[in-house]
Amino acid sequence: MDNRYILGIDTSNYKTSVAVTDENQSIICDVRKFLEVKQGEKGLRQSDALFQHVKNLPVLMEEVRSRFDGPISAVAYSSRPRPLEGSYMPVFLAGESFAKTIADALCVPSYGFSHQEGHIEAVKAYSGLKNTDELLACHFSGGTSELLKVNRSRFGYDIEIAGGSKDIAFGQVIDRAGVMLGMKFPAGEEMDGLALAAKTSTKLLTPIKVKDSLLNLSGIDTQMKRVLDDLKPDIDNGELIRELFEKIAEAMFKMVAQGADRCDIKKVLMAGGVCSSRFIKNILIDKFEKAGIEAAFDDTDLSQDNAVGISLLGGKTYGIETC
Repeated sequence: MDNRYILGIDTSNYKTSVAVTDENQSIICDVRKFLEVKQGEKGLRQSDALFQHVKNLPVLMEEVRSRFDGPISAVAYSSRPRPLEGSYMPVFLAGESFAKTIADALCVPSYGFSHQEGHIEAVKAYSGLKNTDELLACHFSGGTSELLKVNRSRFGYDIEIAGGSKDIAFGQVIDRAGVMLGMKFPAGEEMDGLALAAKTSTKLLTPIKVKDSLLNLSGIDTQMKRVLDDLKPDIDNGELIRELFEKIAEAMFKMVAQGADRCDIKKVLMAGGVCSSRFIKNILIDKFEKAGIEAAFDDTDLSQDNAVGISLLGGKTYGIETC
């Protein structure tokens, strides 16, 4: 039998993504394009993001076809933020409508999954936890900061929230600080580089309190704004960012450690764009090892928004349905 190729499409608040994987979970093609945000702004309205996806998808599909001209067996897409009833964001309509149109034109099946399931699958499929049925997963991104209890299901994952932020997300704190410092949104990668380069940290921020794997992040967000408003000319940006990242890493660790004890699960998957920070990752690896927690991080740029995980989930579903 010829190899089966699955087209995956993801349209998030940050990025338009298209990928092709095969039945062996090999990544044949992975193309992505950040949504354009004006300098000084901290994100996009849903309508603006949706419009950019509509413009980006044909361009990315043309790039995919320039690299891969094989047959497509099925199309998978992200249809909603989380695998929960009532979970909805207009931005995902772009990818869903595009995917269904392609599938109908090719006379192949299409499958919808949540953006969150795609994040989990993208990291899990290539990690040491790929065959683990039950684990904890962190989804730490620009819009979500959740600790999840995850179980494999027939066509994706059963997910239960086990902790997280009660207000804004880790990524929002980082991006807002970056924009205040004059960086382009999203600012995570540039901030990470400055944190890594700094030799010392400031001592201007208070720790983030974590109880029962729950926390609030508006406090440290307000602290960062106050510091930058009052002391900006007198501080080293890299040292301040390093302290912010240290405080975030410590809060992440406490959230996971408390959840691991409460759920009696010592395996955790780190997904989402914030988990791609090398500075934060280095801190967490050491803390998890000392706490006896087996943590799986991405080493192939799959923590950030991508369509690879969605494509892989589509391949699994297609394989089950055609058995």
